[in-house]
Amino acid sequence: MYYNKVMLEYQLPGQNSIQIAYVLCDINGTLSVDGKLINGVADGIASLKSSVEFHLLSADTAGTAAEIASALGVHLQVIEAGREARQKERYLRSLGAKHTAAIGQGANDGLMLKKAALGICVLSREGTAVKTMNAADLVVPDIFAAFELLQKPLRIVATLRQ
Repeated sequence: MYYNKVMLEYQLPGQNSIQIAYVLCDINGTLSVDGKLINGVADGIASLKSSVEFHLLSADTAGTAAEIASALGVHLQVIEAGREARQKERYLRSLGAKHTAAIGQGANDGLMLKKAALGICVLSREGTAVKTMNAADLVVPDIFAAFELLQKPLRIVATLRQ
């Protein structure tokens, strides 16, 4: 996929740099609770949109995915119920996994987080799958901490240096 914005870049000591052009987010449990957008998420995404392109993925369990994507002004890909993890991974590959940060918390997000250049698992009021936590590069207390990580490269460097 062609990208024409400024990328976020993270240089990990002794490792290759990570250049992020896309942020791929799950919706349910990650950006919304019980189908309603978490207060403050729109501001968090707006603060990053000049540097990265946001894409949302959802099987639309709550029926509010289109409304949420429209309110946020971001791309939405609705996936079919069943084999969601594989569908999310395919979409990640279509963007370019090596330039994508993925954010999620459900069991169907683990593969996407594992394959992304940077996988961020958020703890959620709807629950967080242990397998997904183990697949992620980073685990944060909520979506706002994920947004802050993306904006403050030294936090990522401090956590991921070896």
